Amino acid sequence: MLGEEVTTRNGHVVALGTDPGTFVDWRYRARDNRFGRFARQIRRAGGLVVPAHPHATCIGCNWSNGFGEADAVEVWNGPWTPDDEVALAEWDGTLVASVRSEGREWIPAMGNSDAHRRPDVVGLPQTVVLADGLSREAIQAGIRAGRSYVAESQHVSVAFSAAGGRGEHAGIGERLEVGPDTPVTVRVDVTGAPRCTVRLVTDQGVLFTSAPLPVSGTGSVEWRTTPSYAAYVRAELRHETALGPLPGAPAAFTNPIFLGRG
Repeated sequence: MLGEEVTTRNGHVVALGTDPGTFVDWRYRARDNRFGRFARQIRRAGGLVVPAHPHATCIGCNWSNGFGEADAVEVWNGPWTPDDEVALAEWDGTLVASVRSEGREWIPAMGNSDAHRRPDVVGLPQTVVLADGLSREAIQAGIRAGRSYVAESQHVSVAFSAAGGRGEHAGIGERLEVGPDTPVTVRVDVTGAPRCTVRLVTDQGVLFTSAPLPVSGTGSVEWRTTPSYAAYVRAELRHETALGPLPGAPAAFTNPIFLGRG
């Protein structure tokens, strides 16, 4: 899959999966109001528009062109740092806004390794996509639909689902179509995350935190709720931390499952 990291004067954006030979110009600032034109060029060339590391601290790296054109947003970039934590919180705020504003679309999250030099590592983190095939179009469709999660490495895997009482079922990026007071069971199955805790985050904030997983890194948790209590739920795996109330760095996090009839 080809692409370009477009390094505008006020932030970077990934043109993900563009046709061979595509060049997207980068010589403009946010106040020039030109980004919409180049976002359309990315889509015409078969690509996705993915603002990158929106709160990075390098000069000109933080994203200032808004998210109205975004097909997804890069929430985790390279080793976890405070700007990633800010990006995750900001993205979660967009999910809250989407469920509280009728008709507003939500933006899926991604993670990329952005390895520029040694000792940077390609694939730390990585986006794991549920796709109907390995074609560019199939993978992009999975990303655009949010059928994905972000993991720190290939060793971490997450299965995340929600079920109603009459056989209703939804996975990552999907909607569980049940009534507002229908009991819902949320389940997370994890491998490769020793001593991590599982956190379930909703539009009401963090509503569940598990005990640490065993040193084997394998475990399962279940949580019960209703759509009237949680409009969406997403899962995070967090490493241990010695900084008191602050959460540890993530081993993985998922896109949300929406609960209730849209």
